[in-house]
Amino acid sequence: MVRARAVGRSGNGSGGLWRLADELNPPEVGCRAMEAECIRRFHRHEPMENQCSSCVLKHIKAPVQLVWSLVRRFDQPQRYKPFVSRCIVQGDFAVGCLREVNIKSGLPATTSTERLEQLDDNEHILSIKIVGGDHRLQNYSSVITAHPEMIDGEEGTLVIESFVVDVPDGNTKDDTCFFVEALIKCNLKSLAVISERLADQDLAESMAL
Repeated sequence: MVRARAVGRSGNGSGGLWRLADELNPPEVGCRAMEAECIRRFHRHEPMENQCSSCVLKHIKAPVQLVWSLVRRFDQPQRYKPFVSRCIVQGDFAVGCLREVNIKSGLPATTSTERLEQLDDNEHILSIKIVGGDHRLQNYSSVITAHPEMIDGEEGTLVIESFVVDVPDGNTKDDTCFFVEALIKCNLKSLAVISERLADQDLAESMAL
């Protein structure tokens, strides 16, 4: 299986050169073409001069509907995000609503206020924007998408998460991207573990019937 990896770092409005980084066990050409097309369609940010942007990919051995059932829960990010301790949604769960997220100790943050920008259950797209909180991620926006694929002859899912964010004073664009990518990789690793465990449980239950 391909491990989560960052692709396409960019630090200016030109869109940058999409390149591979932190890559282990490169996928086959067909898979690479699918990744590139998904990034082109859903993950083309245009960072300003003081911003950086990148995206992280993860291949998960679980059906897309199962993976999406976890990702789409803007109101329950703690279902797979290990650094979230609590989440409270203000108002009805709908595009435009806000959530107050409490962060576990160990990160340079305690709270984050985030707005749901897009939720598309047909295309499997979730987009959020951070609008407040105690952290250094200013003007942070992210898009996460889930795409069906076949992995070793089984139903699988390609998950892509991209972001754009201000570069804090005293930091470089590469340092900022590296920090955010590390958080996303941790989240997607957890998403994969939980999704694959649930998929195995579903298979075991179906075989027992």
